[in-house]
Amino acid sequence: MDPSILRILDANSNRAREALRVLEEYARFVLDDAALTQRCKQCRHDLAEALKRIPQPALLANRDVERDVGTEISTPSETDRADPEAVAAAGAKRAVEALRCLEEYGKVAAPQAAQLFEGLRYRVYSIEHDIFISNPRLARLRAARLHVLITESVCNGAWLKAAEQAIAGGADVLQLREKSLSDHEFMKRARQLRKLTAGQDVLFFVNDRPDIACLSDADGVHVGREDLSVADARRIVGRTRLVGTSTHSVEQARQALSEEPDYIAVGPMFATITKPEAPVQGPRLLSAVLEFADRPTVAIGGITPRNVGSLDIRESVQIAACSGVIAAVDVVDAARSMAVAVRASSPVSIEG
Repeated sequence: MDPSILRILDANSNRAREALRVLEEYARFVLDDAALTQRCKQCRHDLAEALKRIPQPALLANRDVERDVGTEISTPSETDRADPEAVAAAGAKRAVEALRCLEEYGKVAAPQAAQLFEGLRYRVYSIEHDIFISNPRLARLRAARLHVLITESVCNGAWLKAAEQAIAGGADVLQLREKSLSDHEFMKRARQLRKLTAGQDVLFFVNDRPDIACLSDADGVHVGREDLSVADARRIVGRTRLVGTSTHSVEQARQALSEEPDYIAVGPMFATITKPEAPVQGPRLLSAVLEFADRPTVAIGGITPRNVGSLDIRESVQIAACSGVIAAVDVVDAARSMAVAVRASSPVSIEG
């Protein structure tokens, strides 16, 4: 067998294994996604099985690192990794390039193995898509219906207990919204909520503070119109955490959508004790925005189980509640009633 082909196969088998390990660690420790981690691990295992069809002693015998002219050649971009996402993105490209080389040169040395390398390459394409395009957090967000905002001053009892009860009642998303806490206390509570929501299939967002969102390992951050822009927030939290933003008019909603947030909040729908100064836009605003919104749209502001039925609830519509849930005497029952109402609602004609 041509020694040069054996050297190519050896180099690219190493590249592919290394790159798949980079992707696996990203899925495991950054995304905390067991399914993606298992898929990466299975690809590594299947790569090892495919490589058995090529005589390993022959590969090792032809390895010559000292005389490899490529070891001293590099480009500036190879050392430029801004964040873990960039590391994983480079790993994905490296994996598919290595698998392509294994596939093409394998056609000469081991045709059966070449077919296996081709199949692996397509699987890595799929993993890359699911990591960077079909963000697992985004998939969970799209399936959510009830967001509950946690603000201690609104709670009928202890704030953390209210959060636990909201989850028990059916909340899909918790958002920590505190405007007057010290950074130290805000950080402490964010970590408590992250611990509470972890493993329960409940997303956790931090209001206004992308830095706290990162440090507490939140799933995302929500920014208002007077806060950081969506683009700036995303630069801080990265591509795998979610960014949502508030809107209070049709014009603001159009502008917000052009910024590519993962969701927009629309409101207030009704008068609310958390923002008594905000002009009530009403259910008509939600219906108007839904005519052009292309992503999850969260109705917010004064929503209770009694008035949620007057909203134009469609598949992409979600509900955010604060006092309607956490100020209740029975938070579990209030959250459950809200969740049931959201899921049971159907599109209605808005008269006022």
